Amino acid sequence: MDMPQVSCRSCGKRELITILSLGKTPLANALLTREQLGEKEPVFDLDLVFCPSCTLVQITETVPPETLFREYFYLSSFSETMLRHSEENVRELIESRKLNSESLVVEIASNDGYLLQYYKRTGIPVLGIEPARNIAHTAEERGIPTVCEFFDAELAKKFVAEGKRADVVHGNNVLAHVSDLNGVVNGVQLLLKDTGVAVVEVPYVKDMIDGNEFDTIYHEHLCYFSLTALDHLFRRHDLLIADVKRLDIHGGTLRIYATKQESSVRSAVVEKMLADEAAWVGNEEFYRGFGNDVERLRVELVDMLSRLKAEGKRIAVYGASAKGSTLMNYFGLGSSLLDFVVDRSTVKQGHYTPGTHLPIYSPDMLLTEKPDYVLLLTWNFADEILQQQDGYRKQGGRFIIPIPEVRVV
Repeated sequence: MDMPQVSCRSCGKRELITILSLGKTPLANALLTREQLGEKEPVFDLDLVFCPSCTLVQITETVPPETLFREYFYLSSFSETMLRHSEENVRELIESRKLNSESLVVEIASNDGYLLQYYKRTGIPVLGIEPARNIAHTAEERGIPTVCEFFDAELAKKFVAEGKRADVVHGNNVLAHVSDLNGVVNGVQLLLKDTGVAVVEVPYVKDMIDGNEFDTIYHEHLCYFSLTALDHLFRRHDLLIADVKRLDIHGGTLRIYATKQESSVRSAVVEKMLADEAAWVGNEEFYRGFGNDVERLRVELVDMLSRLKAEGKRIAVYGASAKGSTLMNYFGLGSSLLDFVVDRSTVKQGHYTPGTHLPIYSPDMLLTEKPDYVLLLTWNFADEILQQQDGYRKQGGRFIIPIPEVRVV
């Protein structure tokens, strides 16, 4: 089914093709207080479409960023995996770009300073840009200079007028969250020194589809990128993707290194990946197969949980994550099948999950309540969490990992 009324977020063309419709769902990070449980929750369409013109995969609904990001519950510092990943990235860039006390590193959507702290420790000047007031405040308290704004070309011009231009601009898992893609990439181009580099990480659409990772689809994630789609977007703003790396984090990530075009040469890795993508990136059937696979997964997981519940088993959930919200709401998993949720993040504890209204506790509840099974919804950090929950597992507790296919460990 075509959706001519919506235009592509990158190239503006209107001939978009529907891949998967996840129905109307609440906002994935809109955790509820006990007082809000009786109120009507706002829900929004969650439809995934594909642009045959520039190959960008995207959702059709744009929830105002003020609604999504001014108060935010996700703190990157609660994940050891994210911290390790960031520290390695910083170390590598300091060395390869010869950064020092005269340099400037800027991060867009800098969260609580989880990445910039590693530059700051070595005496390299940093600037965070973070629109969530509560998180920008946390970063400032940690000594990371942070501007509490949404990043765009206008903000970039303001920085340039103040004499601030960046040697490195980081954007980790932010490009997928912005409706004005062209405004942000234009802003990056303006902010970069002529010799600077933009280091941008996005979830890779090929990994999402190959791994059945439909739960990465939620209203904050407006776009799902291939290198081909990124190439179209960055070239439009005179930035060239000079290098690319495929990373395992978040279920499959692309990290691109973009520079101002005149000084750049593409790596062989970029050329090869673009050539490889040509085989599937414009293929409508490739995306339709993904929709069918998700439906099969839904039937399998709901059947398993229903069977366990009928046997009198208690089932908890690990991870009050956005991923988990998409999965629980689309699969219709609520209190009839699941007992409660645990999460390490202290800001989430004491709240309730959107749509499904399950209470969120500390992971200590697994040891005191001893549920028979735990549905692991932050499966992208499975190794880290299974290790942390060794005590629960030694007591006989078992984890159900739902993606890429249902398995019990």
